Amino acid sequence: MIKNKGKREALTDFLFVAPQLILYIAFTIVPVLIAVPMMFTNQVSFATNEVSFVGLDNFKTLFSSSYMSRILPALEKTVIFTLLNYLMVFIFGLSLALIMYDFHSKLKRFFFTVIYMPYMISGLGVGIMITCLFSRDTGSINLLLLKLGLINQAIDLKDSLMASLFVPIIIGWRYAGFNMALFLVGLLSIPTDTIEAAKIDGARYFQRLWFIYLPQMVPIIAVATVFCLIGSFGVFDELVGMGALYGNETMKLFSIVLYEEGFSGKISGSLSMASTMSMVVFVPLVIIAFLLNRLQKKFEY
Repeated sequence: MIKNKGKREALTDFLFVAPQLILYIAFTIVPVLIAVPMMFTNQVSFATNEVSFVGLDNFKTLFSSSYMSRILPALEKTVIFTLLNYLMVFIFGLSLALIMYDFHSKLKRFFFTVIYMPYMISGLGVGIMITCLFSRDTGSINLLLLKLGLINQAIDLKDSLMASLFVPIIIGWRYAGFNMALFLVGLLSIPTDTIEAAKIDGARYFQRLWFIYLPQMVPIIAVATVFCLIGSFGVFDELVGMGALYGNETMKLFSIVLYEEGFSGKISGSLSMASTMSMVVFVPLVIIAFLLNRLQKKFEY
């Protein structure tokens, strides 16, 4: 009887996980399995009938000066974006999680929904909205800031400095609810007895944050780091909405260059070269994620 009950519970758990598992296999595992053999061919597109084995020629071509001149600037901008985006994870996500954790009101669910709402908006829509709001001539925010005298000239998203600062803020704002939910999980897992004992002992808020909250949130911080790292190299929709494919060179992060190489026809490349580019970046990211996971288990409170 107990054995049958265990089987039913296992089946129920599997049915709950199955939809997400199927989507993950279909849109993550299968494309990776397709991309791996493609790296060693000369396949131009999915419509190509004649495909030949070329060995490591794609890797040699990738590290040639002509390709590196296009890829390195995009990688440099992506690394800078990743670092700033990681900062936004804590500025937006952790700060909001701490506020919501200590916020006791009947409106708590309402505010949680409002904060989480940008995450449910299309990334492409967010990019288009930001482009409209910060248009140099007609953008509402630009006109307001100029009218108030807070800026001397309109903010230009095509300027490299403005783009490097604005894109992480925009992505951080959009994913604030998601990161807040992650950090809230970590905060809610802390035993309340520990926090109450610290308060009785006279520990101030920042002392509790540094010595109690953060040490016990190491697993969640590691998870948030992995999400940020992989997500930063995969950000795409927001960049397209801000003109990355239509002349705004400052928005050309690695994901945009990868797309142009494999699909847009703007670069004289191919699917095989795009697969090679993605794997050269994907493998180090997986290694870093694995090391972070090991580090999390080592320093888990």
